[in-house]
Amino acid sequence: MPRIEDLLTEQTNPASAAIDAVSTEEALRIVNAEDRKVAAAVEREIPAIARAVDAIVEAFRRGGRLFYIGAGTSGRLGVLDASECPPTFGVQPEMVQGIMAGGEAALSRSTEASEDDPAAGTRDLLARGFTARDVLVGITASGRTPYVLGAVAEARRMGAVTAGISCTPDSELARAVEIAISPQPGPEVVAGSTRLKAGTAQKMVLNMLSTGAFIRLGHVYGNLMVNVQPTNVKLRDRARRIVAQAAGVSIERAGELLAAAGDRVPVGIVMGKAEIGREEAERRLAAAGGRISVALEK
Repeated sequence: MPRIEDLLTEQTNPASAAIDAVSTEEALRIVNAEDRKVAAAVEREIPAIARAVDAIVEAFRRGGRLFYIGAGTSGRLGVLDASECPPTFGVQPEMVQGIMAGGEAALSRSTEASEDDPAAGTRDLLARGFTARDVLVGITASGRTPYVLGAVAEARRMGAVTAGISCTPDSELARAVEIAISPQPGPEVVAGSTRLKAGTAQKMVLNMLSTGAFIRLGHVYGNLMVNVQPTNVKLRDRARRIVAQAAGVSIERAGELLAAAGDRVPVGIVMGKAEIGREEAERRLAAAGGRISVALEK
């Protein structure tokens, strides 16, 4: 195992060596120039990310779930992505879950010492009812966080699919998982502060994993967020606009369709586009596995 000081994420960045001695604007330009490297680093990992997405989709189709696990910034990013799946894609909260070292208290207050215990990672994973049908994605910028590695080892022992997101080459996490995702955006502007470029890279990968999986499952029609849950004023307005655009009807007609569909956007779209009633629209969607494009082919 490499020493901590030898990790890519711990190196000093020549581009920001004098960042404390320049103007505010110049300092921010340095940060921005470094941030531009993140997208390219993630792009190089797209084949591995695609493999992970396909594995997640297959697990979902078998009744499995997606779990993220991490500590510090990495853990918070996993919890964030998981928490945004229900309102965005209309899925149950149990379908995508984030586990963080230190529990809920660590979301708002740093408890980084908890990341050093691999047994805690195993315990927290099992406490959520993780099974061999599920997928575990370990997240750690350094690729060596014991809490994450402990959970990954347990998931592998159970026979579950494992993926890992780390930002150093040939990390311990990358060697421990089946699907290694290793964007390497380079040393941070503030040496060792992996909430910066490494955190941004991890967030981008997480966006791809969840969004890609739910696109494949039919929770997106065209590029519209058709499983949005209209639970407040903003989301009800968005739901009407989505039905109007997808079905090619007026906003007023979209509101009527949405009400007749029981506030279910996909049902409203199929009703409007195919000019059929709610019962037939629901039947078609059920037969199509929820995919609007397939339901409209019939």
